[in-house]
Amino acid sequence: MVVPTARLQRAERQGRSKARGRSFGAVWLRMLAVVAAGFALYAGSPPRDLWWIAPIAFAVFVAVLRGRKARAGFGYGLLFGSAYLLPLLGWLQDFLGADFGPWPWLGVAAVQALFVALGGAGMARVSRLQGAPVWMAAVFVAAEALRSAVPFGGFPWGRLAFTQDTGLFLPLAALGGTALVSFSVAVVGGGLAELARRARTPRRWAAPIAAVLVPLVAGLAMLPFIGTDPNAGTARVAIVQGNAPNLGLGLLYEDNVLHANHIAAAQQLADDVKAGRVPQPDFVVLPEQVGSWGPSRTDPDLSGIAAQLGVPLVVGGLGEDADGQLHNQIIRWDPASGAGDRYIKQHLVPFAETIPMRPVARLVSPFVDRFRQDMVPGDEPGVLDVGAVQLGVGICYDVAYDDVFTGAAQQGATLLAVPTNNAWYGHSEMSYQQLAMSRLRAVEHGRAVLVAATSGVSAVVQPDGTVTQQTELFTAQNLVADVPLRSTQTLATELGSAPMWTLVVLGVGAVVLSWWRPRREADV
Repeated sequence: MVVPTARLQRAERQGRSKARGRSFGAVWLRMLAVVAAGFALYAGSPPRDLWWIAPIAFAVFVAVLRGRKARAGFGYGLLFGSAYLLPLLGWLQDFLGADFGPWPWLGVAAVQALFVALGGAGMARVSRLQGAPVWMAAVFVAAEALRSAVPFGGFPWGRLAFTQDTGLFLPLAALGGTALVSFSVAVVGGGLAELARRARTPRRWAAPIAAVLVPLVAGLAMLPFIGTDPNAGTARVAIVQGNAPNLGLGLLYEDNVLHANHIAAAQQLADDVKAGRVPQPDFVVLPEQVGSWGPSRTDPDLSGIAAQLGVPLVVGGLGEDADGQLHNQIIRWDPASGAGDRYIKQHLVPFAETIPMRPVARLVSPFVDRFRQDMVPGDEPGVLDVGAVQLGVGICYDVAYDDVFTGAAQQGATLLAVPTNNAWYGHSEMSYQQLAMSRLRAVEHGRAVLVAATSGVSAVVQPDGTVTQQTELFTAQNLVADVPLRSTQTLATELGSAPMWTLVVLGVGAVVLSWWRPRREADV
């Protein structure tokens, strides 16, 4: 009996070895699949008009996660998030790489990918619950909400919704904001994954087909209801883009150059208006960081331009109050009285406008030495009374956060503006990614949006998200356009953060349910 037993044991060992080999090979295939899916999600992101790639990429991610343990979901989520965010945030390397190497870029991308990994772990947990595509999508939205809040105020860049500045999901922003758009893309991706899994069992296609079609049909049905009519009148606006030298970090100490360039461009606008080459605007929007003012807030150059045009300017710059507080702010500059009401930026850029852990931050941020003290954020929505226009304002990074323009629209803004300074980032995709966020905000709140950038991309965005005028990067150019003013509020504006919190509760609740309720094969 010894020989047969030895042969049997040898055969069993060989069988186990082959099984481990097949399992190892399958793991590698799944890893390659999520990396390819993450990069595909980036490849379909702005400035490329490939909105339909996002649900397909997400479908691959869901298919890999389905039925896995939480720790496997974490690992696959980390790969998916890294493959997406590393190229998406490549502009950080363009900005800081020459002086600090790849570490700031790699560090930010790695931290953000960890949140995607947490989402992947939760998605794997709920993947066997009934209605899996819905719960997995809600978990992903919860992970996005978390990374938009922590650490240091969060970093919402790269949310799934921001890949949808065109296409059938965009109209859903008017119903439930960015949270609903992200959720819809994720649900469709989950439905596609379920359809692929059930390819040989057509009798069970109804639920995943519904998961795919309901968001798409809802987006299509919303198209006629995206309001663009000027129900509060119209305004003729001018956007001044004075340009900046493409110096990257060299711009840190070139405030005078930014000021001079934009005063020159504004003077050109005034000369063109006087000569009749362009019509006189009702007001003028200049970018972020055009000026720097003390407590008296005086600037003879701006006052002179405003007096020549005879209309208010809306201009951004650094301001120090009498108590020594430093702010990034937007000021209404009146042709008669000068500096007036202002908006103070609510969401400050960590390691730039506010510096946590200063001794350590010096190793990765040049702003530690540029600003010896942290800027102080505002806590009020920005609505400036500019003639007949209630102008809702958010500064640069603000546009990535849901609360800034929601608060402005709720308080009566009839038009929105995003003054920004993107000159740090060279000819990267950063400006186009930010423009995509502005397009989504336009639909979300049913308002035209004016993007005023130092070096581009400046743009006029209509309430349906279409861009009717746009500048090139690193070009001095002024835009003049008639834009609709709108007072009606979208459902997304009225609901505010409620859709996001609803989805967060659903996602967290599904994860909790998966821990104590016996998991069954998903039917949806």
